[in-house]
Amino acid sequence: MYAFEIIAERRIKEAMDRGEFDNLPGKGKPLPPDGLDNLPPDMRMAYIVLKNANVLPEEVELRRNIGSIQHLLRLCHDDEERTHLRKKLTIDQLRYNMLVEKRAGRIVDHDYHYKIMEKLGS
Repeated sequence: MYAFEIIAERRIKEAMDRGEFDNLPGKGKPLPPDGLDNLPPDMRMAYIVLKNANVLPEEVELRRNIGSIQHLLRLCHDDEERTHLRKKLTIDQLRYNMLVEKRAGRIVDHDYHYKIMEKLGS
């Protein structure tokens, strides 16, 4: 594998010297967030591969949904819709927390979480 890394680095440097990367969109700007900040570094690559294959783990999808709902809540002015969005946000946050706790090997009282979700109308 080391030989491939050397070849790849050499080709990238040659392309940079020719100026092939000078006019790329977003040059000099930070990369957009990928939603994987809270994952351990050793798991990020696997999640990126799954994401590129359009196969997202449930917790990543839930994080994306949570972010979208939070954005909608900031924009929403209708009280009834805000109440509905808050319930959906709470349910998704509970599901996310359950998945993260399960993956971390912590003891989780799933019955308690499910009772809360039932009360919220899930």
